[in-house]
Amino acid sequence: MEDAAQAVQQFVAIGSGRSFEPLSGVTARYFDAGHMLGSASVLLEMREGPRQRNLLFSGDIGRPNTPILRDPMIVPGAEMIIMESTYGDRRHAPTVETRGVLLDAAQRTLGSRGKLIIPAFAVGRTQEVVYHLNQLWDAGQLPALPVYVDSPLAANATAVYRAHPECYDAEVFELLANSSDRDVFGFKQLRYVRSVDESKALNTLHDPAIIVAASGMCEGGRVLHHLKNHIEQPNTTVLFAGFQAEHTLGRRILDGAEFVPILGREYRVAAQIRRAEGLSAHADCDELQSWAVRTQEKGKVQQVLLVHGEPGPAETLAATLATAGLPNVSVPQRGQMVQL
Repeated sequence: MEDAAQAVQQFVAIGSGRSFEPLSGVTARYFDAGHMLGSASVLLEMREGPRQRNLLFSGDIGRPNTPILRDPMIVPGAEMIIMESTYGDRRHAPTVETRGVLLDAAQRTLGSRGKLIIPAFAVGRTQEVVYHLNQLWDAGQLPALPVYVDSPLAANATAVYRAHPECYDAEVFELLANSSDRDVFGFKQLRYVRSVDESKALNTLHDPAIIVAASGMCEGGRVLHHLKNHIEQPNTTVLFAGFQAEHTLGRRILDGAEFVPILGREYRVAAQIRRAEGLSAHADCDELQSWAVRTQEKGKVQQVLLVHGEPGPAETLAATLATAGLPNVSVPQRGQMVQL
């Protein structure tokens, strides 16, 4: 804790697009990546004698035309790209379908008198889920269900989102102008849960409710307790709102496991399992290709290295980018060294 507190005191904020020198001979600039609040692609302009190389690290690339944050920026001048490939072989449902999925799940929850449990990452995904629920509420479509965001970290992260309107896109400003409460992250039926006692009390609720809780892949956090108490109930719906990595509890549930281990015990999965494809904060295969092609058009790309993806999606994206005209696209192996 002491080390963390000391590290935080040394943080220096650098605005998007502003140049700085992390060390001699290297200039760095951040560009909005559109993935979550503050996420950025990083362009490194590296000089060694008469040589200069421009290396672009994509970071996690967000989806264009999604709510809250501005679209991923296209970075000029890249010669070499290290690029993510999370969804290199998959197309997402359109973002506009997300509200329909949430609305249908909420209506089914009201009808079955059960619980709608949404595992969501505390930073980014929770705020997007709340944003869509808020729009449904403002439109008079969301059933009169209590909505609980059960995560102290998510509550704190939402406060950070509220404090940085300079990162919002035009859609949010339009909604703020027309919203009765001028709050895109809160509405009458919504309550942020911080204390442990309040969280425990949610598991004894007899009335239907929506519970948004971390962690997003069900590997820890309060969502495990909600799953333990409700996953064996047929009137429970578990709605996944993001990527589920291999070997995580969320992935096992999503893949249709009949029994899953939760907090040291095996539980039978009787709940309805659903997925909101449009809620992904990662660009899909078409969006990744578009980002790479447009980046090439603004630079002199000579090589593309694909990382941050399972082997199948990474190899599929490599073939897609090569077909689109990107040069020297490869998926490096662990420990492989690349000469700049």
